[in-house]
Amino acid sequence: MVSLGGFARKIFGSSNDRRVKATRPRVEAINALENEMRALSDEALRARTEQFRQDIANGATLDDLLIPAFATCREAARRVLGLRPFDVQLVGGMVLHNGGIAEMRTGEGKTLVATLPVYLNALAGKGVHVVTVNDYLARRDSEWMGRVYGFLGLTTGVIVHGLSDQERHAAYACDVTYATNNELGFDYLRDNMKYEREQMVQRGHNFAIVDEVDSILIDEARTPLIISGPLEDRSDMYNTVDALIVTLSPEDYEIDEKQRTAIFTEAGTERVENLLKDNDLLKGESLYDVENVAMVHHVNNALKAHRLFQRDKDYIVRNGEIVIIDEFTGRMMPGRRYSEGLHQALEAKEHVQIQPENQTLASVTFQNYFRMYKKLAGMTGTAATEAEEFGNIYGLEVTEVPTNKPVLRKDEDDEVYRTVEEKYKAIIRDIREAAEKGQPILVGTTSIEKSEQLAERLRVEGVKDFQVLNARYHEQEAGIVAQAGRPGAITIATNMAGRGTDIQLGGNADMRIAQELADVEPGPERDAREAAIRADIERLKDKAIAAGGLYVLATERHESRRIDNQLRGRSGRQGDPGRSKFYLSLQDDLMRIFGSDRMDGMLQKLGLKEDEAIIHPWINKALEKAQKKVEARNFDIRKNLLKYDDVMNDQRKVVFEQRLALMDGDSLGETVAEMRQDVIDDLVARCIPETAYAEQWDAAGLKDGCREFLNLDLPVEEWVKEEGIDEEQIRERVTKAANDAAGQRAERFGPEVMAYVERSVVLQTLDRLWREHLVNLDHLRSVVGFRGYAQRDPLNEYKSESFELFQALLGNLRQAVTAQLMRVEIVREAAEAPPPEAPRVFGQHIDATTGEDDFNEDSFGDAAVLTRVSVDRTVAPEERDPSQPSTWGKVGRNEPCPCGSGKKFKHCHGAFV
Repeated sequence: MVSLGGFARKIFGSSNDRRVKATRPRVEAINALENEMRALSDEALRARTEQFRQDIANGATLDDLLIPAFATCREAARRVLGLRPFDVQLVGGMVLHNGGIAEMRTGEGKTLVATLPVYLNALAGKGVHVVTVNDYLARRDSEWMGRVYGFLGLTTGVIVHGLSDQERHAAYACDVTYATNNELGFDYLRDNMKYEREQMVQRGHNFAIVDEVDSILIDEARTPLIISGPLEDRSDMYNTVDALIVTLSPEDYEIDEKQRTAIFTEAGTERVENLLKDNDLLKGESLYDVENVAMVHHVNNALKAHRLFQRDKDYIVRNGEIVIIDEFTGRMMPGRRYSEGLHQALEAKEHVQIQPENQTLASVTFQNYFRMYKKLAGMTGTAATEAEEFGNIYGLEVTEVPTNKPVLRKDEDDEVYRTVEEKYKAIIRDIREAAEKGQPILVGTTSIEKSEQLAERLRVEGVKDFQVLNARYHEQEAGIVAQAGRPGAITIATNMAGRGTDIQLGGNADMRIAQELADVEPGPERDAREAAIRADIERLKDKAIAAGGLYVLATERHESRRIDNQLRGRSGRQGDPGRSKFYLSLQDDLMRIFGSDRMDGMLQKLGLKEDEAIIHPWINKALEKAQKKVEARNFDIRKNLLKYDDVMNDQRKVVFEQRLALMDGDSLGETVAEMRQDVIDDLVARCIPETAYAEQWDAAGLKDGCREFLNLDLPVEEWVKEEGIDEEQIRERVTKAANDAAGQRAERFGPEVMAYVERSVVLQTLDRLWREHLVNLDHLRSVVGFRGYAQRDPLNEYKSESFELFQALLGNLRQAVTAQLMRVEIVREAAEAPPPEAPRVFGQHIDATTGEDDFNEDSFGDAAVLTRVSVDRTVAPEERDPSQPSTWGKVGRNEPCPCGSGKKFKHCHGAFV
């Protein structure tokens, strides 16, 4: 019985069929221009680029130019590369131009497809980014396809790791820029840490085509990109908090060793609040006020360090360092550190030197980075299974583009064994049989570790002629994968290895020529040897086809159908024969989760003997359902993470836009004056409330506030005693005094110096407060989940409290900028004094599949050079002039303030420095 939906699809075709069908008139129109294009000389073909640009300047849209531009690019590819895009490749190009995802099978030429929409969109002069999964592919594709763009008069740049800012700036200025997703994201973050517009390297986010879009926008998007740098030394705070925890009694906290949690009781919270107040570590009245989020986090860490972590069990102290012990293996893990201040809490507990923790300076998720592009498109061999996620998060529609030739690959039913041992015996037997008849074999595993295990088993069984490949060394990997189609070749690879490289039956002729003839000069001898290699490749291809084509053998199912389909899609390119089969055991991860205990018992009752497999289409369907459940759960996790990041992203946009406005403004005098006025208004409103009587006014508080924020010693006590004076008059006097002092300072410095000082102070202060805000949001995020126990929605709580923190950031910014600008002095440094070293900052992106940091050895030395008005330096107390802050140099936070007020520096002149 056919469902109504199925009946409609039979009559009208699916929505995908209709989208593909809609492109046919344009494909025919492009084909109709082919003879006209072939008749043009190289110069005439190249001149069309300038004509198209003129048409755009005269008001033509890119859609108007699609047919002639695609025809021009197709002809250029034929002349330069010897490759003429097929009709289905034109369809793929149109899908990309329309801002969608083109699902095209492996071997259908996605790299070439991208040239069509890239050329068309680059004509507008706003830059087009082509995003790849690794540096090797970015370099390869930019050199390979860059020949087509260069022939047509466009410039091509490439962004890979290790380039200077000047090189990056030049690459982004090109018409077409190839780059990896990590480099694009880090450049965006670094640009928003610069202090001058000219130092920024990116020039906007116009149009991006993402190659292997499922890998980049789904697999890698599970973890954010982070730039971090060392925090200032906060040893005093950790030691003080540690000393407080030691004084607590067992009634002050509750420990759950099973769940590894430690929480304060009500009495304990009150006691900790009082102790923190006594040590000037608490803001406001309550420990749980929003501005104390970071302090709650550090106090909880100190409690965990003392009550949950045991010396010589969870860690040891060796050579004055805390070394973590792995709870599963019992091995020491030197170099590894607990994050978010926990390691520092342990160092304080054991009284060893406290190393500064790294602080997040900037972060962004790939979801929010790529959603900044005005138009986004992607291509891959497997996207249909994740179509819902692409639609919901990125607004991208997936279109399955038909293959150029029918797919002849035979996808066999899965073979399920009871144990891993039985499964591996069958796999090795099958590999031997296929290799003996000359069939090339690609063995897919789910991890590097399992690749090595299978390789070891093959060696023991006497099979020695094979290649082991994992997704670590991209260039070597491409070379190995390219030759995996040779007759009898056995290649063991993780599922992700070698993506972006085509497996051709018989081997890859171009790669063989590059390797074997690297030292041979151009000439008749090289031509003859090249022809011999190509003839040999054709002979080997015929042999591989006769043996059945590429055999893809998978050692287990992945939790995502998409990854399985990627592996299967390696075989059967461009109408070649091939086959694929998955081997499973009840001890595999997915089968175990699926409930193998019941299945094992059932299979034994049915009389399944050792080394026998169960093979049935029902098994495939049951596994597909299990995979769908896992995919749905993973999608929910990613969606939930994104909801939290969206809150931060809204704030990030405001701050980054504000930075750009500050950098672009000629003078910030007006902005600074408004900030100063807001500070005065807040100060007067706090100390002289509208409804209060004169005797209730806080004259001392207003005087202290004027000294703290405005660097003014005003006779406020005398003013409030005057007959008939009101709040407005006091505000006017404070405003006049502040404006006069600011005016005198500006006159002394001169307009140019003052403009530079204002911009530097505002940007530095905004960056410092934004970094602190990011830390507070991280800490808030780590504890807000507990609100669910009180029947409150954690996401709504996070939204409201993060908004409060952001409002506090804006208030602190006004106060800090005003306080600094009312004190700032120009310090003349000795000419021979060396410039200050730029702080080291580090990039981090955790690979969600391996848990490894893609950038664990990298640091961006000058990526976040902070402009300073003066250089910190230590000055002896006797050399300081109390009335001249410019002579104080670097003052410790807890030292008495050099002005002679009797307060600690952090509560006086250092309150916002």
